[in-house]
Amino acid sequence: MLIGNVGLEPEVRYVDAGVCVARVRLATTERGYTLPNGTQVPERTEWHDVVFWRRLAETVEKYVHTGDKLYVEGKITSRRYDDKNGIRRTVVEIWAESMELLSPRPASAPQAEPQQQ
Repeated sequence: MLIGNVGLEPEVRYVDAGVCVARVRLATTERGYTLPNGTQVPERTEWHDVVFWRRLAETVEKYVHTGDKLYVEGKITSRRYDDKNGIRRTVVEIWAESMELLSPRPASAPQAEPQQQ
């Protein structure tokens, strides 16, 4: 489970027979604090690559933008590959299973029409 802010506009593409895939850079921040002995622990921000598939990716494409706050549930996945220079790289991603938009929509933004079942 992650709650964070979108750092860049989502990267959306369509693969294999029109399946939508969206990638989002999500920043989560652990607030700074002061220990009882007076030691200052600074704020720390982590960046996560979150991957959305199918209907969730289509929702991201329509409604998610830079700066939006998201709640994401998913699983951590990792993969390894050799780059063009032969250096072994590891990529760690969150594959989203659910998402909730936490940013309020501006009053001037058009409302999404209810979808027919």
